Amino acid sequence: MMSDSARSNLLLPALSLCQRELVRFVRQPNRVVGALATPIVFWLLIGAGMGRSFHADSSPAAAPTAGAGGYIEYFFPGTILMVLLFTAIFSTISIIEDRKEGFLQGVLVAPVPRMAIVLGKVLGGTVLAFGQGLLFLLLAPTVGIHLSAVAWLITIVVMIVVSFALTALGFCIAWRMSSTQGFHAIMNLFLMPMWFLSGALFPTQGAMGGLGWIMRLNPLTYGLAALRRAMYWNNLPPSTTIPPLTVSLAVSIAFAVVMVALASALAGRTTAADLQ
Repeated sequence: MMSDSARSNLLLPALSLCQRELVRFVRQPNRVVGALATPIVFWLLIGAGMGRSFHADSSPAAAPTAGAGGYIEYFFPGTILMVLLFTAIFSTISIIEDRKEGFLQGVLVAPVPRMAIVLGKVLGGTVLAFGQGLLFLLLAPTVGIHLSAVAWLITIVVMIVVSFALTALGFCIAWRMSSTQGFHAIMNLFLMPMWFLSGALFPTQGAMGGLGWIMRLNPLTYGLAALRRAMYWNNLPPSTTIPPLTVSLAVSIAFAVVMVALASALAGRTTAADLQ
């Protein structure tokens, strides 16, 4: 059991860093516009442009154009995942900014656990990503997705888990980087393909053999599957081929745990001099 002193020594610095991330975000309204507007534009343009190119006769979770909203309905959960991805990952750019300003070096020499630094940064990004994803989720009725009370609750839990995992992943990428240009390069080379191959644009069962296996090994595939299962709670037919909610949520939680452990290991091996 963790003592009250140890718990306070961990939580107070973490919550302070989390609050700092939220205050910084509020003072930069362009980040709100960028994180929300970009996925909305993608959703409308891709959904409207590709909707007539897909034809299917099964459920919204298994095929692109079924359901009242057609392809744009199929693309909606994928767009929520994009909102979470953009906001969570871009929130960790503050790590690079803190390094340049000397703030991160000061935190590293402070008498606080390294896990407090990790939790503070990750919790801040998680709150930001979840908040913006929740705003976009309010548009669900416009494409024919009507969530029940249970569906809302489970969807919120899934969004929090996915946001936490993605922010921790962003922390691992940004921790040793010295330039935002390099961060964006990794985003385009690694993170966007992860989203493309999550099933956001096309279902896994429609992909060619090798690509289908890559999609099955992609942790975001299970995050998106959990979102679909939660949003269409008890409304998916037995023939739906996406993974069950329990499996998808378990993989997403495991992904989050691994990313936080990796982030903690990276922070634990780093000294202030390493970041000069």
